[in-house]
Parts: sequence; structure tokens; C-alpha cells
Amino acid sequence: MTIILNGQAHHLQEPYDLSSLLESLGLNKKPIIIEYNLEPLSKENWATTQLKQGDKLEIITLAAGG
Repeated sequence: MTIILNGQAHHLQEPYDLSSLLESLGLNKKPIIIEYNLEPLSKENWATTQLKQGDKLEIITLAAGG
């Protein structure tokens, strides 16, 4: 299955959930914001969101700076 992750094709084995994707990318413990199919996705829904062919994800990492 292929999803679009931050504008790039990303291939996954099926079935795949969002929490597993974040863990595989090393993002599960970082402050991030996720847009799922053009809609903001609250953190409470990450564990129950099943990814499907053609889904579009934008993952934005937050960084403090000065």
C-alpha cells in the first residue's frame, strides 16, 4: 500500500495504523502535529487511525528555538 507522507510516496505493509507509522519513523515521543487527509488529527485518535491506500499525511515536528 502507498500513502503520501509529507508530499512523498511512502510504501507500507498492510494493515498499518498511524501509531505504528510514528514509531517506525522515530516520532512517537516527539512533539508533532498531524494532518490526515487535509484535516487536523487529534492525538487521541492516533492509536485508532488505520491507514489506507492513498491516504495523505503531513507530519510537522515542533522545535523550540530562539
